[in-house]
Amino acid sequence: MKAVSNTSRVRGSMQLFKVALVYFAIVFGTGFVLGLFRVLWLIPRFGERNAELIEQPLMLMAVILVARWSVRRTRPALTPIESFSMGLIALTFLVVAELLAVLELRRVSISEYVRSRDPISGIVYLLMLAVFALMPWLLSRRESLRMTGRLT
Repeated sequence: MKAVSNTSRVRGSMQLFKVALVYFAIVFGTGFVLGLFRVLWLIPRFGERNAELIEQPLMLMAVILVARWSVRRTRPALTPIESFSMGLIALTFLVVAELLAVLELRRVSISEYVRSRDPISGIVYLLMLAVFALMPWLLSRRESLRMTGRLT
């Protein structure tokens, strides 16, 4: 078995970090724009819970498209553990960014923010966070199966 040099390991780690950062940034930016639309247009018409639930399918599409683009742009292809790591790194960025936004923009504590979440749309949001974290791994696995001919 060939030993992997520290240089290639660091280069691979940096590529993984960059891809995770881009994945996070595009999805977060999409969520920010949709959040403005939700607050300014959907909430006054449909209420907070319904507005958040209306937004989630659009965020799911964004997550799938950006994760697919991110996974496909990595060459050589990410291993399953790397794509899983990419999702976890991106999730970490997302949670930190959201908490910073909550603390700075809304001027509420984390506990107040959690208590203020609607129970239904809050659960859907948590599920979407899991989907966001797992999507690179799921798509990477699918791509790997397709390339080996086990998925047509």
